[in-house]
Amino acid sequence: MKFTVIKNKEQYDKYCDILEELILSQDTVYEPDIELLTILIEKWDYDNSKFNELDTIKLLKYLMFENNLTKKDMSKILNLSEYNISEILKYNKRFSAENIEKLSKYFKISKEIFSRPYRLNSEREESQLNELHSQIA
Repeated sequence: MKFTVIKNKEQYDKYCDILEELILSQDTVYEPDIELLTILIEKWDYDNSKFNELDTIKLLKYLMFENNLTKKDMSKILNLSEYNISEILKYNKRFSAENIEKLSKYFKISKEIFSRPYRLNSEREESQLNELHSQIA
């Protein structure tokens, strides 16, 4: 197959469908095509993403809403308990590298988008306490 840089949404959708079919085939002969399609799709995602401004948790909440996914669904996708999903969604826990990989594959979005740093509640509270302390001192 010959693939080119993705130029529009229709081509993007087509490449996503092809990639999914190739992955599901589990035929190792398609590995170079899978690799190339993944790179092309990730580039399109990065260049055209409206998600670049959202922090990682807001992005996940948005994706869950858009795909009608519940915490229970996310629990199955990430192989985590619903409690851990809740903790992530409340900014109390970070994604692991494995979680990022699974999210990237499931939503067909670049891993870098899910890897962006975000502050946990504990870090926000510590920052606020430090700021308050510096104002008092």
